[in-house]
Amino acid sequence: MSITYIGARIGMFILVVWLATTVIFFLPRIASDRNPVRERLVMMAATGNLATGMEKVVAAYEEEYGLDQPLYLQYIRYLSSLVRGDLNYSLINYPTRVWDMIVQRMPYTLGLVGISVLTAFALGSLSGATLAWPGAPKWLKGALPVFLTLSPIPYFMLAIMLMFLFAVRHQWQPEWWPLLPLAGATSVTTVYDGWNMDRILDTIYHSILPAMSIILSQIGFWALGMRGMMVTTQGEDYVTLAQMRGLKPSRVFSLYGMRNATLPQLTSLALAMSLIFSGVILVEVIYRYPGMGTLLYNAIAGFDYFVIYGVVFVLIVMVAASTFILDIVYPFIDPRVRRAA
Repeated sequence: MSITYIGARIGMFILVVWLATTVIFFLPRIASDRNPVRERLVMMAATGNLATGMEKVVAAYEEEYGLDQPLYLQYIRYLSSLVRGDLNYSLINYPTRVWDMIVQRMPYTLGLVGISVLTAFALGSLSGATLAWPGAPKWLKGALPVFLTLSPIPYFMLAIMLMFLFAVRHQWQPEWWPLLPLAGATSVTTVYDGWNMDRILDTIYHSILPAMSIILSQIGFWALGMRGMMVTTQGEDYVTLAQMRGLKPSRVFSLYGMRNATLPQLTSLALAMSLIFSGVILVEVIYRYPGMGTLLYNAIAGFDYFVIYGVVFVLIVMVAASTFILDIVYPFIDPRVRRAA
């Protein structure tokens, strides 16, 4: 892999992040002339938290956030702040910085997305590859229609279904029926001092239902795609040659069949990351999971514009970074791309 290839991918990563952040800066300002500071202060006045001096307070906040400057100066200030890692202050929780709020929520979202996506991708790809190969187990053939039925269901609908089945006790459920946590990421009766093994295990336990909402919806998609790729791969000359040389079927399956069929799957994974993140946001809201999705939802409900900008920016960086990592890993899997790079 050449330096030019890596440099081009880094340049593409920076370009994607810059274009996306430019859009989220200008679009709300062009689409609406609403003042975020005034909107928030009006809500405070309606609840009795701001009695007098509305205009003076608005002017002070606009000066603090740079909203009294021309649009192009606001944009320059916005970009320079992002480069420094300064996402401004929260309107609701002033003077708490937006970055500090995101850092508290980021481990939950990264853990949920990472484990769910990797598990669904691995199980789905392996199931699809096995189904396409001769001698697939009958139980796996029977499970495929179930996975394909769950795949078109949106994440949030599947989350509601799983919550109804496994988080609420019903009269028709037998005594051995498992009940999982309904909401949150840790037990409400336990207070943890930092991250330790007990807290990690408690978080994993509370993450089972949110993770299953994503995994069950994704397995069928990856299994169907992998099965199609494996059917195509079986007719390739290199697979036929490997079989004629007398290699073990397991070796032909893993090294000659599945390895080559996985390449288009990785491309699909990179393209699907934005949809996966958008679905995870809704799942977090449904389960009141304290990730970035719940933070974004609360910011939208409270007109906390700077938290909205900050969370969306970090999500953009995460999606772009995942695509960048896949671009870097791809040449190590496919020698043809490695030679071209």
